[in-house]
Amino acid sequence: MKDFTSIKGVLFDLDGVLYVGNTPVAGAIEAVNKIRNSALICRFITNTSTLSLQSLQNKINALGFDIPQAEIISAPQAALNFLKTLSDPICRFLLADDVKKDFAAFKQSDTEAEYIVVGDIGNAWTYQMLNEVFACLMRGARLIAIHKNRFWQTEHGLQMDIGAFIHGLEYASNSQAMMIGKPSADFFNIALADMRLSAGQALMIGDDIDSDVGGAQQAGIKSALVRTGKYRQAYAEASAIKPDLLLDSVADLPNILL
Repeated sequence: MKDFTSIKGVLFDLDGVLYVGNTPVAGAIEAVNKIRNSALICRFITNTSTLSLQSLQNKINALGFDIPQAEIISAPQAALNFLKTLSDPICRFLLADDVKKDFAAFKQSDTEAEYIVVGDIGNAWTYQMLNEVFACLMRGARLIAIHKNRFWQTEHGLQMDIGAFIHGLEYASNSQAMMIGKPSADFFNIALADMRLSAGQALMIGDDIDSDVGGAQQAGIKSALVRTGKYRQAYAEASAIKPDLLLDSVADLPNILL
């Protein structure tokens, strides 16, 4: 087993690691409490784009966790902070209604957008919507992807995620989306800066071999893959990405770090 004595902080993915849908992973609440009550610094980083930051915290804590909002770093919030650095941008937000509330201050247009922010919108996708976005991209609009996940785990099984839509828009418009969430190294660096730690002092805990493990390792962060959530043995074993640690679940983490 690798040496984890240099670890001073833990980055937790949320959905699939701490809970699936509205059900906590067995032992996850106790594990998080033990880690947070130790000398280790914790941050909870997520690509989830169906809930505002406040709603996300409410959901997590309603499940039995006790996590302050200041420790949660979401990809939509990173997108919000990026847009705030721009000069009066005109935007289109393909986001869940709850998340859109966080972006209400920006000018918006369906047909004249300069920046198009794409997250999870469930069954709202239509061919007309895709063509409207495509037309904006062909006029020079910038595509901002909250993430490019292939699929995610729900209480009803795996479901296709927004990655295919992002790739389709990139292919049709011959453009490249700006990636905000995992596996972007910039997103991991935001979390590291917030923790005031170097990459070598952090450990990422995730269920996604691509976004969580691969993204963390590209940022120089050690990673642990849990066999919960979207984890599939065959998919993980076929990947060129190899985690630094493989756990049955996050419940096993305190025994490794403490």
